[in-house]
Amino acid sequence: MKKPLSAPDPDREAKLKAFDRLLTIMNELRENCPWDKKQTLESLRHLTIEETYELSDAILEGDLKEIKKELGDLMLHLIFYSRIASETKAFDVTDVLNSICEKLIERHPHVYGEVVAHDEQTVKENWEKIKLRTGNKSVLEGVPKSLPALVKAMRIQDKARGVGFDWEHKEQVWQKVEEEMNEFKQEFNVASNEIMNKEKAMAEFGDLLFSLINYSRFLDIDAEEALERTNKKFIKRFQFLESESKKDGKKIGEMSLAEMDVYWERAKSL
Repeated sequence: MKKPLSAPDPDREAKLKAFDRLLTIMNELRENCPWDKKQTLESLRHLTIEETYELSDAILEGDLKEIKKELGDLMLHLIFYSRIASETKAFDVTDVLNSICEKLIERHPHVYGEVVAHDEQTVKENWEKIKLRTGNKSVLEGVPKSLPALVKAMRIQDKARGVGFDWEHKEQVWQKVEEEMNEFKQEFNVASNEIMNKEKAMAEFGDLLFSLINYSRFLDIDAEEALERTNKKFIKRFQFLESESKKDGKKIGEMSLAEMDVYWERAKSL
């Protein structure tokens, strides 16, 4: 007898009831609220992007209460899109859920089939191979065009790695970083430290960033998260500089760099 894939969920009934409640509320809002009645797939798009970034912020802050709230907002959007589509009989929430269930089963043959995969990398490699067999013309086809460039670079590299196109050792990647740094530096006039060819310098700078992101993967560092943490750190220190200098009767736009550095060093010590 085959072992069950998952243990019984004692809270399943409550979860189904909560999901049904959300579906009911969405139907009521769509039919009775002037704002909800007016929305389209296109009008919701920018709001969904905003909600996604708010969830990302909450995750970085480690704020579980806020994560729960933002997940609810995103869940509402998913139900909202499905309800709108159902009105033209394009698809409904049942189609959406069944579609993702079928895809998950198909792309996890090591769980639902006879394929063996003992580590994460093998799972990712199988995933990309299955996608190619089922219609994708390119491994990189699933990378959204509108992704922010840094996140897109991470996804491109990760997908290429999934089919074995990757460096073997992190030392090789670091050599590439140094090579790209030197090529970028060659686009400057050493005497004046000015760019000789801006177009070429931009291309070399892009190569340098791409190689640094590549190296971060080998260190198991999320480049997007690392940069966002630095952004938050800078904001916190700069706002300290603003508030503390104001207490001392100084105006941020009229201070010298040396004066501002005093407050900056104090902020770094906090």
